[in-house]
Amino acid sequence: MSPVPEPPGRTPPGERAENLAERIYLQLKQDICAFRLLPGDRFSEGDVAARTEVSRTPVRQALHRLQREGFLTVHFRSGWQVVPFDFEQFEELYDLRIVLELAALRRLSERQGQPNARLAALMATWLVEETAREQDGLRVAELDELFHCELVAATGNREMTRVHREVTERIRIVRRLDFSEAPRVAATYEEHAAILRALLDGRGEQACLLLREHIEQSKAAVRRITLQRLQAARAGAAPCAG
Repeated sequence: MSPVPEPPGRTPPGERAENLAERIYLQLKQDICAFRLLPGDRFSEGDVAARTEVSRTPVRQALHRLQREGFLTVHFRSGWQVVPFDFEQFEELYDLRIVLELAALRRLSERQGQPNARLAALMATWLVEETAREQDGLRVAELDELFHCELVAATGNREMTRVHREVTERIRIVRRLDFSEAPRVAATYEEHAAILRALLDGRGEQACLLLREHIEQSKAAVRRITLQRLQAARAGAAPCAG
């Protein structure tokens, strides 16, 4: 059977398909992060195509990219869904993350003095003057995720790194809320710098204490912000893509 042709006139003239996919991706990601699309909301490719007035191909590309990043899931019969928020699972995943990252720090502290390109790159990002700090919340969220992933990857343990990345992907959608408030951005720079300095100075147990406190504070902030956003969104407008 021949493929069903896509509706004509959807793609704005002169705009390339990859640019369309990028635009839709950014728009949907912003809708999710701003809670205009709520955890658990369902929609179809057709809903998004109609709302954005483009063909389904770039919509599908954008949706699959968001799926890979952990923002969406897809269901065979009922379309796409914003990843639901499960507080119990959230707590369990954060607990697992703490175990993995503390184990990584202890391994790294045992190798004090050995060259490590990953740690050197983290120092270049986080041990900077206040005027050189990134201020965009989404960009800081990406750098924060990279900080924690690179700490684990620096151990050279591929299985530990793989499991940690899987945990990271599953909490990404809510973890990034931690950087929607300016004080949390500043605190992240200070806390990451303190962890790195302790590690590089050979104070391994101090680095572990700082890391645990840092993650616990982040977890508490994310939980608080998530509850506030959910309550405000459910009291306000309906889902934007439904």
